[in-house]
Amino acid sequence: MIDTKDYLVAPGHCVRLHDIATKDNGGLTKKEGMQAIRSLSKRLFELQDLLYAQRAKSLLIVFQAMDAGGKDSTTRRVFTSVNPSMLMVRSFKKPNTEELSHDFLWRVHQHTPPKGVIGVFNRSHYEDIVTVGVNQLQPSKLWQSRFEHINSFEKMLVGEGTMVLKFYLHISKNYQKERLQRRLDRADKHWKFEFADVDAREHWDEYLALYSEAIERCSTATSPWYVVPSERRWYRDLVVLQSIVNTLDALQMDYPEPEFDPNSVKIP
Repeated sequence: MIDTKDYLVAPGHCVRLHDIATKDNGGLTKKEGMQAIRSLSKRLFELQDLLYAQRAKSLLIVFQAMDAGGKDSTTRRVFTSVNPSMLMVRSFKKPNTEELSHDFLWRVHQHTPPKGVIGVFNRSHYEDIVTVGVNQLQPSKLWQSRFEHINSFEKMLVGEGTMVLKFYLHISKNYQKERLQRRLDRADKHWKFEFADVDAREHWDEYLALYSEAIERCSTATSPWYVVPSERRWYRDLVVLQSIVNTLDALQMDYPEPEFDPNSVKIP
């Protein structure tokens, strides 16, 4: 197994994504990594069942990345072995008129997972800082205040029993170009191509600067950020899986004791 602390952003730690590697293998071969993934996937299935049986805690996973950073594929591959009835996945796009008429956390809060369930946010409330800030969709004073609001929101979730893990899937600008070109070259990927993704490349440095600030200011002991090198997809999946399994294993869960004597029940 790998030590995911190498990718954990400690509270108060200075973050500059430009200086962080986007490709790693943790000293493993792909074969070794895939073996570890299979083992962790089996363990995640077991832990998910325990989480649901206890219904004392829930787990919220947040994925953020630049366009073509692998949010969809990470969700699909990391959670391929779990019970879908105990998993909630929500993808956040451009807010609609109703969502814009509420506070920026309104649309995400109603999709946080109930006790016993793992929830996944593909994009999240962090878009209301990063995307809004880069594109100057709101006054700076407004979106700058959201760092504090997000920390308070996530602190409340943790206090009410929802564990929060946040993963920034880190890729380079050149790697993004390859992935976007792939969407043009393959007919089965044309539907994923958006001209807005190409336009956003002009603001690459601004996006990385605001993501760096968001990660630095909002990685806490109870709601941490991980910066995951994501240009080797198998290693990206391994880091995310290991982090999730570590968090759930730390709960030391057991199946709840029945409130009756199973031996006394006779099924006619």
